Amino acid sequence: MEAVQELILKTLDSEGTIKDTRNLILPGQTTPANSHDAQLTILSALNSLASREMITYTTHEIQSHVLTPEGAQIALEGSHEARVWAVLQMKGEGKPVTVKQLRQKVGDDIAKVGQGNAFKNGWIEKEGDGFVKKIPSITDATQLEMREVDSTGTLNAGEKALAALRKRKLITQKKGQWFTVHKGTNFSLSLEKPETELTADMLASGSWKTATFKKYNFEALGIPPNGGALHPLLKVREEFRQIFFEMGFAEMPTSSFVESSFWNFDTLFVPQQHPARDLQDTFYLSDPALSLDPPRGYYERVAKVHEQGGCGSLGYRAPWDPHESRRLVLRTHTTASSSRLLREIATQPGGFKPTKLFSIDRVFRNEAIDATHLAEFHQVEGVVADYGITLGDLIGFMSTFFQKMGIHDLRFKPAYNPYTEPSMEIFAFHPMLNKWVEIGNSGMFRPEMLEPMGFPKDIHVLGWGLGLERPTMIRYGINNIRTLVGHRVSIEGVEKAAAVRF
Repeated sequence: MEAVQELILKTLDSEGTIKDTRNLILPGQTTPANSHDAQLTILSALNSLASREMITYTTHEIQSHVLTPEGAQIALEGSHEARVWAVLQMKGEGKPVTVKQLRQKVGDDIAKVGQGNAFKNGWIEKEGDGFVKKIPSITDATQLEMREVDSTGTLNAGEKALAALRKRKLITQKKGQWFTVHKGTNFSLSLEKPETELTADMLASGSWKTATFKKYNFEALGIPPNGGALHPLLKVREEFRQIFFEMGFAEMPTSSFVESSFWNFDTLFVPQQHPARDLQDTFYLSDPALSLDPPRGYYERVAKVHEQGGCGSLGYRAPWDPHESRRLVLRTHTTASSSRLLREIATQPGGFKPTKLFSIDRVFRNEAIDATHLAEFHQVEGVVADYGITLGDLIGFMSTFFQKMGIHDLRFKPAYNPYTEPSMEIFAFHPMLNKWVEIGNSGMFRPEMLEPMGFPKDIHVLGWGLGLERPTMIRYGINNIRTLVGHRVSIEGVEKAAAVRF
């Protein structure tokens, strides 16, 4: 391309302007550059020079024609009718050529088309069971037209003749272009390329001070970005959200990833000596390490229930450590956010109103990573607060919730949770595994948790929770959670993941 650039610059230097690039003779050629490919070569050189403001150019659009493969064959070997005429004998000078012989000589397609056109032109006539020449010489106008189109892109005969050839599919229309070129503000005969980037070496040596840099093209189009796609986790999350909304639940704010041990454990009546608080299960923050003081009155009531009992409970009869309550952790469950909101509901102006809440958000536990466990995962949680609701209401909510997910065979097994009593683990029959599998946990929040918040004794709160990753893995046939979340996730897999419907 540099040779073409040099040609353009030298022509501009000698002539001042290039009125029509079709008149240029490119290096290695002997004829003017009036073909489509030649103008594309010139355009590439013009764009490179224009980016350095060495030249400016104007584009002129034109319509031209090119030969089809059949047209190219005619330009080289002659029209079908001419080839038919050429293999026949002059009348009275030889035997007529039969149809079968004609097909053998020129081919079926050429014989079929050429025979008709030759009759139409008066070039041949029938004699006996064959054909003979009617005139001793012909002018193959079609071949001449093909050669004219091939060399000029058009016909002197005009548009009507071109339309006839297009109809016969011998030529096809093609857009072309040529250019008028002028000197630019940085016109020079030198093709020394400007720098395209500022490097560390240039800064260190100081060569950037005298270097010439290529002007940034703010009009250039970048690579078209791919359309966005929801991650499979988000697709399943949205289905869960819709189920909760259908059941009349409101979504809780759960943006606090960092919580104090008071809200994450103490308010839920989890003893300060519980193994879940150990370093092997909980991520503790080192800077800052401690939270601000919790609400004083509420804090004292929670501490009293833990240390001395109350609300019908003996408590844990263990020393209370204020320092432990203020330690900051990455929340181990979204129930920490539920606890904050339940206290607000218990103390809201105007008194208590029945509430149904849910949340779906991330939680963090210091667990060993394997095919089914990560240190970070999502928890789906539902909470119902109302007068006099019972364990039967909880089972009813569970049954409706999981039926909307397409899970109908459920079993409930008694379990232990520090902040719910009674508590139940939820099992569902998995037809693909042909066994019962645990899918969630649930229970009724204990009085030791609710009464310090300010709830009357006749108000009960139901809660249940499950993970988001495991249902997603089942729905999409994923057997390793590390290919669902993390650096091993396939971007192509995310883009192609099907929508999920429960």
